Amino acid sequence: MAALMLLLFLLSEAASDLIEVTVDPGDDVILPCQVADSSIRAVEWSRPDLKPDNVLYYRDGHLDPTHQHPSFKDRVELVDRDLKDGDASLILKNVTIDDNGTYECRVKTDGSTRKKRGIEPIRIIRLQVREPAGSKKGDYLIYVLAGVGLFLKALLQLCIKSTAQGPAYERLA
Repeated sequence: MAALMLLLFLLSEAASDLIEVTVDPGDDVILPCQVADSSIRAVEWSRPDLKPDNVLYYRDGHLDPTHQHPSFKDRVELVDRDLKDGDASLILKNVTIDDNGTYECRVKTDGSTRKKRGIEPIRIIRLQVREPAGSKKGDYLIYVLAGVGLFLKALLQLCIKSTAQGPAYERLA
């Protein structure tokens, strides 16, 4: 029972570290990531559901776009490239609905001894981009159904009209 309580406590602690951010399409957004140690050597922002999962990799004063996912090219940067005061926050520009997802921030400091993938995320952010007004999937279905309904109504009226006129033509002949 004690092990179950410990597991529940750890899971609740991990869940409380999740930050949810909601933005509109076209906005720029800052995904916060703060480190207590200001001697940052490298910053990695990733989105695990993408391949490659790299959103931004910054090392030794330079961005490294080598393994960056193409959808983030020229759309991401650090709030402070000098990483003063341990600020490793990410700016994501011109967000789209495709940017929905979970982002992870990893930081390697002078005190870090593990390799890049061995470093646990220090910040996890769930980004939600609102769907633009009038472009919701449900709205599209309504428009399609309305169009089909109008087409069927016109077809039915045409059939009724031709059926009603049919016998009249036969009487004249």
